[in-house]
Amino acid sequence: MNLKEIIKEEILKNGKITFKRFMQLALYHPQYGYYSKAPAIGKKGDFYTSVSVGSIFGKALSMAIKAMLEFSGSNAILEIGAGDGTLAKDILERFDASSVKYIILEKSPKFIKIQKENLRQFQNISWINDLDEITDFEGVIFSNEVFDALPVHIVEKREHKLFEIYVGLDDKCNFIEVLGEPSTPEILEYFEKLKINLPSNFRTEVNLEGVRLIKELGKRLKTGFIMTIDYGYPSRELYQPYRSRGTLMCYYRHKATDNPYENVGNQDITSHVNFSALAIYGKEAGLDVCGFTNQANFLIDSGILDIAKDINDILKLKTLIVPEHGMGETFKVLIQSKGVGKVKLSCLKNAPKRPSYEL
Repeated sequence: MNLKEIIKEEILKNGKITFKRFMQLALYHPQYGYYSKAPAIGKKGDFYTSVSVGSIFGKALSMAIKAMLEFSGSNAILEIGAGDGTLAKDILERFDASSVKYIILEKSPKFIKIQKENLRQFQNISWINDLDEITDFEGVIFSNEVFDALPVHIVEKREHKLFEIYVGLDDKCNFIEVLGEPSTPEILEYFEKLKINLPSNFRTEVNLEGVRLIKELGKRLKTGFIMTIDYGYPSRELYQPYRSRGTLMCYYRHKATDNPYENVGNQDITSHVNFSALAIYGKEAGLDVCGFTNQANFLIDSGILDIAKDINDILKLKTLIVPEHGMGETFKVLIQSKGVGKVKLSCLKNAPKRPSYEL
């Protein structure tokens, strides 16, 4: 039985499911989900990340992390979802072997196996499967392209009323979208808390898993920083009229589509991160916003121009920071802190000066 049939069987048995449930199965089904199979990233995979460009990204990131560790008075780094371990390797190579304690939160057994193989040269790494395994963390917690892959609810405003998108089946057993009442009051609370009033005929995603994750991280952080690197926007940009069909995208062999109901289990499904939500919900967990900037400014302020040594590095820089190449402007960096007071991080030197709720 393939994943499509498994999902259809659940719908036939229990009725329509939320899109969040559909996305959860498509990406994280323990046997057939896209991420459960540890997909290849880069030229031979379905999509590129900043890490795919080369080690220069991790080297610049390590410089920012070093500064944050000094402010936090700790040597501990927690990476959320480490992929194949390449970024961890690029970062750790910039530290003395005994100077840092590196922890990876990873739920995928296949990814853990790949990470342990790729990071076998380092002795200062440990793995956890759940955030419950850490309390009173001191140091730096970071993620790179994690929040965009969390399962999302999809909602649509119709004639001044908010509906949720469910996934059902037509009489030929094909996937169809069905409007229904919101499956949880948290959806309405989300828009109330963010002070968002969607216009009619507007469709968008609600990442409640991202909200829960930032709050959980905030609760477990005693002293230090949380750095989120991902593509997305603050609320004031995310809900503009030209995004009235939402931001959900699928990637299969470097081809982008907006159809999540094909290549189920074999394509990535993502949505843009609402960084205003991470800031506002993070505040409930005691997190202060240090700054919010785009990847280009962040990497330049972190010293990436000083790292570039040859023509290959300079070519890679174009991909990472030049707006025309996408990553420099589309990818954002949100840094939140707890227990360190008001600090000035050099990696945020050119970050815009805005209140946290506006970003």
